[in-house]
Amino acid sequence: MSDAQQRIRNFCVIAHVDHGKTTLSDRLLEATNTVPARQMRDQMLDSMDLEREKGITIKARAVRTEWTHGGEAYELNLIDTPGHVDFNYEVSRSLAACEGALLLVDVSQGIEAQTLANAYLAVEQGLEIIPVVNKVDLPNVDLDLVREDLRKALGFRDDEILLASGKTGLGIADLLDAVVLRVPPPKGDMSAPLRALIFDSHYDQYRGVVAHVRVMDGAVKVGDRIRLMATDKEAELLELGTFAPDARPRDALLTGEVGYVATGLKTVQDCRVGDTVTLARSAAVEPLAGYRPAKPMVFAGIYPTSSDDHPALRDALEKLKLNDASLIYEPEVSQALGFGFRCGFLGLLHMEIVQERLGREYGVDIIATSPSVEYRVLTTRGAEVAIDNPAMLPDPTTTLEIREPWMKVTIIVPTQHVGPVMDLAQGKRATLVEMTYLDPTRAMLRYEMPLSEVIVDFHDQLKSRSQGYASLDYELTGYRGADVVLLEVLVAGQPVDALSTIVHRARAQHTGRALVSKLRELIPRQQFDVPIQAAVGGRIISRETVKALRKNVIAKCYGGDITRKRKLLEKQKAGKKRMKMVGQVEIPQEAFLAVLRAGEDA
Repeated sequence: MSDAQQRIRNFCVIAHVDHGKTTLSDRLLEATNTVPARQMRDQMLDSMDLEREKGITIKARAVRTEWTHGGEAYELNLIDTPGHVDFNYEVSRSLAACEGALLLVDVSQGIEAQTLANAYLAVEQGLEIIPVVNKVDLPNVDLDLVREDLRKALGFRDDEILLASGKTGLGIADLLDAVVLRVPPPKGDMSAPLRALIFDSHYDQYRGVVAHVRVMDGAVKVGDRIRLMATDKEAELLELGTFAPDARPRDALLTGEVGYVATGLKTVQDCRVGDTVTLARSAAVEPLAGYRPAKPMVFAGIYPTSSDDHPALRDALEKLKLNDASLIYEPEVSQALGFGFRCGFLGLLHMEIVQERLGREYGVDIIATSPSVEYRVLTTRGAEVAIDNPAMLPDPTTTLEIREPWMKVTIIVPTQHVGPVMDLAQGKRATLVEMTYLDPTRAMLRYEMPLSEVIVDFHDQLKSRSQGYASLDYELTGYRGADVVLLEVLVAGQPVDALSTIVHRARAQHTGRALVSKLRELIPRQQFDVPIQAAVGGRIISRETVKALRKNVIAKCYGGDITRKRKLLEKQKAGKKRMKMVGQVEIPQEAFLAVLRAGEDA
């Protein structure tokens, strides 16, 4: 191992959402003089407006810093990761490019669900974990309780735990020294053929696909011709360099270093996250172990508000997929909304972020249908069909069983809120697996529950019932048989496929009533009566009517015989009947969101 390689440290920052990762990263950049003081701003590594507005990290960001310890200069490659459960995939990719991880715990909140999940991910990858208690400058905090938490839950010793404050900069120097001393240098053979792992990528309209890489073996230089091993595509390197945190071009990237390579590739699918980059002339034989593919949990239809914008929406999704490897989509057609795309997301927050980015970054106005999960349908012919669109559910006569995804849910909640949280879980068809007390003030509940119950409003209700103190983490356990039915919505006698939803049979009546009553308020009045019906298996279970607008045709009759007025009213009635036969009802965007809200009320 070369001297230069001995002085490289690759590490990431992992934590529960809102435990101060980004603020701590700002202090690390300041302490290492990576960013001049006049250029420094809050949330330095959050480049998207959405990240700044919501105060969360969405995309993992890599940055190269330098730190002097014992008279020697060390190269520290820091990767800032998201904390929300929806972006777990980003975290797993970042961990694969590192040898160490700073595990951050907010002193005022202690260990939370995502803290444990991220810690276990790091342990699986064999990383050196450095526990850091953050926000120690807060008044009236119990440090001993948090230390006890880290000892009991994750087995750390007191002398391993560091204290820091991302706000004041307290303990930052000790933290950087600990990274140098505890995190091992990267292993790798400098003389072997190039193997570099792509852990992220973004699209640049001038340089094509820019892949963020960690060089595992060998080296890559400007002018080299590279090959992507999974897709077998070749490209001439346009530029390579490191992030500090802006792109800084360099002549070469050596073993153990983290940086970027501008490939010039224009096709979205050619440069996949998790692929191995090697040289075209002296290629490596074995690719690196990539990532498990991202598993979408939530599906929704996305359609342009104007059919003319369909090509623009397709282009926007293509570019967005390059910057967001976990987004999947395929074309679909709806009778009500025309041509669009069926998209798969990691969770509801991920879905919300994608919708906002399509509007902001690509200027596409969209209509999104209510989210659903993927069901597995066992047919009478013995085949198993995956269904993520309620409108595609097969006929009940050909269906043996419908299976729905179940999750293992971990909730950490203060003891005084355990009752309301358990009451909420029972109403969501959840089964309690285990209940343990982390300390005298907090309990950990483990449940098994259907994903369809988790995605709708479970997180919001959990926060409201625990006054914001409960935290949630979930992972897929498998599929189980479910008594679910297709709830169809008919507007003016026509089924609207985009409003269809799959619900549990016991809740169909209640959900149907809630849905049609909301739609009655949202669908504008026409010149004729508009019936709105909810149906299960062809049987109408609920109905509301949007009353017709009525023009007063007898206003001009200030007297005379009643037959004259009746004649005018009969003529109006005949006109309305004719209009009803050919009239079209436009359904506003709010109506599609009503399906989700009806699910919340159910």
